Amino acid sequence: MSEYFVYILECSNGSFYTGYTTDLTRRYQEHCSGTDKCKYTRSFPPKRIAAAWQIGTSQSAALRLEKKIKTLKRSDKIKLIQQPDSLVHLIEVDSRVIGTLSGCHSQALD
Repeated sequence: MSEYFVYILECSNGSFYTGYTTDLTRRYQEHCSGTDKCKYTRSFPPKRIAAAWQIGTSQSAALRLEKKIKTLKRSDKIKLIQQPDSLVHLIEVDSRVIGTLSGCHSQALD
């Protein structure tokens, strides 16, 4: 079974891009190189990984969490980036996601 990550990228235009993956390093490199799978970040390359969370082995939990983060206002995303461990408090995550939240960290890969 694969481990899933949900991540927020800070892009060159100042926007935030949220996604999920099983391999954070590989996916970040894809965003940086502008592969065909990365439509948005091809136009606005990432400056850094602003925040990332290891979700566990549930793809559905990662997808639900990604969707919830994407719907946040910019100011709430900034708060989440500044305090990544506030994820559980900032977003009303259902018990299946909370139960699989295996780690929380912020990292930059410039």
